[in-house]
Amino acid sequence: MNLIEIVKNLQENERLTSGHRLCAGCAEPINLKFVLSAIKEPLVIINATSCLEVATTIYPYTAWKTPWIHNAFENASATASGVIEAYKTILKKKPEDRPKWAKKMPKNVKFLVVGGDGGTNDIGLQSLSGALERGHQFLYVCYDNGAYMNTGNQRSGATPRGAHTTTSVAGKVQQGKNEYRKDLPAIIEGHHLGFVAQSSIAHFADLTAKVKKAMATEGPSFINLISPCQRSWGFDPSQTVQVAKMAVETNYWPLYEVVDGKFVLNYVPKEKVPIEEWFKMQKRFKHLLKPENKKLLEEIQKHTDERFEKLKKREECGY
Repeated sequence: MNLIEIVKNLQENERLTSGHRLCAGCAEPINLKFVLSAIKEPLVIINATSCLEVATTIYPYTAWKTPWIHNAFENASATASGVIEAYKTILKKKPEDRPKWAKKMPKNVKFLVVGGDGGTNDIGLQSLSGALERGHQFLYVCYDNGAYMNTGNQRSGATPRGAHTTTSVAGKVQQGKNEYRKDLPAIIEGHHLGFVAQSSIAHFADLTAKVKKAMATEGPSFINLISPCQRSWGFDPSQTVQVAKMAVETNYWPLYEVVDGKFVLNYVPKEKVPIEEWFKMQKRFKHLLKPENKKLLEEIQKHTDERFEKLKKREECGY
């Protein structure tokens, strides 16, 4: 898909309007606009509690122009399961036997579940796992901003090692989060889906292509999206896409897809960029740039390099 087609789709499939109350520079609406632009069919969105949910539906207003359901952190996928099966049940009935409101219900409705990393990696993981195992037809998109931003920047399973949050404070006792982030796509792969991917708004053609593939996949599919948070990561609102891009260039956020078990690495940077360059763009990592934390920085770089090399070997092996 070329740039002209992508822009046209953005204009024609505007399901998330302007006027919401997300922060300036927030990546979530940018991510969702590209995701939604690639889906032309009638759509129902199931949204776990998050910044996106709170800021787009402050009563009595809504920024959504499509059927949208709010769920608690823990049950978005369970709600989606019920909605999908109810929809299928109603379609089995003849139009004259359906409820009045469902007589003209279309047969090609798609279902999109969206949640942040807290509601996906942690609180909602059990619900998501169950829905994936049962094989319901939906796309789950996780917009990963690396912490519980909706409640004040507490660490999550997706918070990178060394990041400062309100519950993994960089100070005398520790230097940000002590643990490496959870590899969520790898966990999702264990459910044997037809399509699992990771992408970024800095590579919008890659993102929209993956959404189309996911929607054409039989059964559930999953896409993990990096979602820079200017407020808690600490960067200028104008730099959102650049921060997302540098995450890819430093191999912190590799772009790949797994189609029916076959692994494809979608992008390899032409030159190796040290992860330190990504850290320099964000205040949450400023302590790692101090001389006394050189060893920790080297450990994180080594971990990043090893992860990317494993992905390259996976592609060579074809699984």
